Amino acid sequence: MAQDVTVRSAVGYDTMAVHHPSISADEALRRLMEGNERFLSGNTRWNRVTVASIATLASGQQPFATILGCSDSRVPPELVFDAGLGELFVVRVAGNVMSGEVAGSLQYAGSHLHTPLFVVLGHDGCGAVAAALNTRRKGVSHLSRIRILVDSILPGLDGIDPDLPEATQLSLAVEHNVRWTLRQIAESPEGQARLREGRMALKGGIYDLASGRVRWLDDTVSRS
Repeated sequence: MAQDVTVRSAVGYDTMAVHHPSISADEALRRLMEGNERFLSGNTRWNRVTVASIATLASGQQPFATILGCSDSRVPPELVFDAGLGELFVVRVAGNVMSGEVAGSLQYAGSHLHTPLFVVLGHDGCGAVAAALNTRRKGVSHLSRIRILVDSILPGLDGIDPDLPEATQLSLAVEHNVRWTLRQIAESPEGQARLREGRMALKGGIYDLASGRVRWLDDTVSRS
């Protein structure tokens, strides 16, 4: 495996340079896990960003992972994973759902940026997922554009026992929704092609708002 190429600023802040570094999906996931641990410990790198380190990225980007996350203001992936500028390609939309625009962004990340790891990052208490549950359980209606969002979540909520406490249902629904989005990515023509080539892995995670910790789902979708 090729060595990662980095640029180090005068104060020691590392950022990915545009020299096509090649890392595995496992290594990319390890970097995310380590970044989340730094975030939890408060030993982050963001206070070391310099003008010099920003300038190194002006000619292009080579992120090591793509993150599809929720728009919730409390869950910024760059901070949660203590990632430097240029290290993550981030797509954020309420409910971390798939749409044509999201699919196009992910296709760009795979075809042009060649990120080896795609992560769908949900979070506990997600309002978009809660809205979908309320529609499913109680027939609650929503404004037209929110309804489109809710409709994209509903297919992934099958199998949740309506007799469970509402908090438990929401927790399960958040996880179901992450898996539903992962499934849509994996079953897309581009996803199937890259998985067959062994050039991509998909991973789901749930961010805990109270602790700041990312809980990774056990299964990783990949093919070598």
